[in-house]
Amino acid sequence: MTDSVQLDPYEGPAGGWGSAKSLTEILLREQIPVTGGLMLRHQNKPGGFMCVSCAWAKPGKPAVFEYCENGAKATAWEVTRKRVGADFFAAHTVTELAGWRDYDLEELGRLTVPLRWDAATDRYRPVSWDDAFAEIGAELKALEPKQAVFYASGRASLETSYMYGLLARLYGNNNLPDSSNMCHESTSVALPESIGSPVGTVLLEAFEHTDCILFFGQNPGSNAPRMLHPLQDASRRGVPIITFNPFRERGLERFTNPQAPLEMLTRSETRISSQYLQVKAGGDLGAIYGICKALLALDDAAIASGAERVLDTAFIAEHTQGFEAFAASVREKTWDELERHSGLTRKALEQTAATYAKAKATIGVYGMGLTQHRMGVETVQALVNLLLMRGNIGKRGAGICPVRGHSNVQGQRTVGITEKPELVPNDKLRQLYDFEPPMEKGFNTVEACEGILDGSVKAFVALGGNFIRAVPETTLMEAAWKTLRLTVQISTKLNRNHLIHGEVAYILPCLGRIEIDQQAGGRQAVSMEDSTACIHGSKGYAEPAGPELLSEPRIVAGIAKATLAPNPRIDWDRWGSDYASVRDAIEATYPDQFKDFNARMWTPGGFRRPIPAADRDWKTESGKANFVTPRGLSADPDTEQADPDVMRLITMRSNDQFNTTIYGYDDRFRGVKGTRMVLFMNRDDIARLGLRDAQNVDLVGAANDQVVRRVDGFRVLAYDIPKGCVGGYYPECNPLIPLWHHAERSKVPAAKSVPVRIEVASA
Repeated sequence: MTDSVQLDPYEGPAGGWGSAKSLTEILLREQIPVTGGLMLRHQNKPGGFMCVSCAWAKPGKPAVFEYCENGAKATAWEVTRKRVGADFFAAHTVTELAGWRDYDLEELGRLTVPLRWDAATDRYRPVSWDDAFAEIGAELKALEPKQAVFYASGRASLETSYMYGLLARLYGNNNLPDSSNMCHESTSVALPESIGSPVGTVLLEAFEHTDCILFFGQNPGSNAPRMLHPLQDASRRGVPIITFNPFRERGLERFTNPQAPLEMLTRSETRISSQYLQVKAGGDLGAIYGICKALLALDDAAIASGAERVLDTAFIAEHTQGFEAFAASVREKTWDELERHSGLTRKALEQTAATYAKAKATIGVYGMGLTQHRMGVETVQALVNLLLMRGNIGKRGAGICPVRGHSNVQGQRTVGITEKPELVPNDKLRQLYDFEPPMEKGFNTVEACEGILDGSVKAFVALGGNFIRAVPETTLMEAAWKTLRLTVQISTKLNRNHLIHGEVAYILPCLGRIEIDQQAGGRQAVSMEDSTACIHGSKGYAEPAGPELLSEPRIVAGIAKATLAPNPRIDWDRWGSDYASVRDAIEATYPDQFKDFNARMWTPGGFRRPIPAADRDWKTESGKANFVTPRGLSADPDTEQADPDVMRLITMRSNDQFNTTIYGYDDRFRGVKGTRMVLFMNRDDIARLGLRDAQNVDLVGAANDQVVRRVDGFRVLAYDIPKGCVGGYYPECNPLIPLWHHAERSKVPAAKSVPVRIEVASA
């Protein structure tokens, strides 16, 4: 929190001069006003570097400036001139640094030397790379394979991720949790059951041909601002964009393109959403059911009048199964139930259905507003059902579009970062590397946390990220984390997880994606996969932050050589110095997905992996797309309580952050300046609970499991949000989320509907 806190409504659009000002401020703050601007010219372009922030698609014909406000912030954050070296750690104990704010830790700048924690002085001290690798290898070899976890944050390249997954399996486990476990794992479970593909079916060009967009639980203005460009174009063509979201997000209301001089000079704005429905937290399942019910009624009326059917009956008959059971489930629900569960009116849902019924090609877009609920898997499948009713998967301008978070989180899963052995081509691994891959299921994120809490996990190796801040149950997790024998963090900047550490702790500083990666095999490039399953090459342009930094592939290779028995079929040194050889290995392991990998990696717009469902080839057990009938209408049935004083907390990001990285203490679009400790509340709830705007309050968990969870020091802000719901920032609100409060089948933390009580702060 800064010294000056202001809570005033923001009247401007997403983008516009506010975006330009924010970009200028961070370039100045990171001391790169000229070099940063020059660097951005290469962002998201063929032959350039891919954004280190979100995973939104990159066009084949990029704009002059193919970056957004948050992408530019991520670049500035990485290529900052600020450095934190051995002298800093000599002057500060870890205990002291643990009291610093997350923002202040990362704002120190780039890490430059490998470090080992010294228990006697409570300081991180420099260590040579050779010693670090040898000591880490010795620690890992002293453990049983089940006792070690290899976490991946979602940012590392395809090459590094492939090596990392192989390292874990050669070590003897599938303990490969990743950041997807905290966001879109519900997608990875839901879509294979429904359509036989674990990722979305649309390409970026689909937005040019669609005539309806249904938008659920995603905030592009803060999380994927480049997405606003195709949405703006669609809106200008008259395409209805119907949004379901508890908050009125500015990026889904109106947008000014900062790269359009005329728009900037005239301050013109484009309306984004044609209909905006503020569904209550956990109400999306009821809302989707309501649209389906209204759609069935329209189809019944068409049958009665002899008009053209509203449902695509030919598609349903040829390509799907389970429709009759799902339709029966929809018909039996009353409008009273649907209105109560969704928080929306019958009229609004019928209006949506009428618009949808007229469209020839519809895209269903969604984010964590659907996935982060107890029934997140079923909610995603309900949206698929809605699209299947009118044949909106596998045709031009239509499909399912999950908006993924971190820049290569989807790609990591593609090349083997998963705890599920059935998702890995183990026969290929046996053939290529002459070893027996472990077939026992490993730990996902929640299970890794459970293992840390019960003491069965002894070592945690992190390929990027800030795991301790990203996961739920913060208080218990921080206490248990200190009992780990070994913690290893491969990082670019200092964060909380370096200060909450194990008995033996290392910080291994790595090159960033934007930096020149010069190895024995020449200047290297890496690759990643975007939200539309397109693969892109990426080459760094910035000078490295320090001479002692190693690349992520080199670090993974170093740990592997120190930990594993030699394998004549794996040349870790070659992989660490010639990434094209890693791409050859990826192609050999996944020949159908990565044919001619090295030759195609610089394809403008990326080359797309085969997605069978996009061609109506359903890789399901039935051989068809499946209508899956949810078990009920509530996305969070076990947290519903009769007590009206128990509120549903929605955790969210500001437009000045990306995941756990905090770029500043402002949230321009929501009118917040100088703080993140804000509780967004409906005005009627403020009055009902005897509170007042700007009052200081505390939040207490209301999960009824006998565990005390609380976060103090919020300031009430009256906001346009459904009654019974409150909003607060992630990760500050993570201590309020029980570890067990997760999607039932994907184990994604159910962070979009957390039961809490509000207490007036003590004086």
